[in-house]
Amino acid sequence: MKATAIVPVKRFHEAKRRLAPGIAAERRLALVAAMLEDVLEAIAGARTIERTIVVSGDPVAQEIAASASAEVVPDPSDEGHVEAVLAGIARAEVEGARCVALLPGDCPLLEPRELDRLLTGVPEPYAAIVPDRHGEGTNGLVLSPPTAIRPAFGEGSRARHVDAARRAGIP
Repeated sequence: MKATAIVPVKRFHEAKRRLAPGIAAERRLALVAAMLEDVLEAIAGARTIERTIVVSGDPVAQEIAASASAEVVPDPSDEGHVEAVLAGIARAEVEGARCVALLPGDCPLLEPRELDRLLTGVPEPYAAIVPDRHGEGTNGLVLSPPTAIRPAFGEGSRARHVDAARRAGIP
């Protein structure tokens, strides 16, 4: 089974704001754009991903996504990561997706082979949680079916995802 990648991207001027004191705004925006381009390139190189959906209200992000042959879904509210992901999941389901990989647009050093390892042999139902380096947050989430659990990103999201999967009986 192949997956649909869903990449929520916040407006560039809101991204990587913690870097603002140490880097000029123009360079920070260029960094955000370069990271999105790298993520989309890695996704395009993965054999296990058949479609990519970028959800964003940012015109530059939408342009980068379109140039990478990704489908663009306008962010319905610009109110957060979860809402953007849910819009992407809804679009993927309309297209018949049975598995989604929720991936951040700023995941440095993402490799196509890592995605292929993560997505090879995904059963249904199933949830795979890729934790951040601290083990607290979520850097990626694979859901089969796409509505297996409700995504809950942000601080402490790994534990919320694990709890949601357990409550739903999803391995």
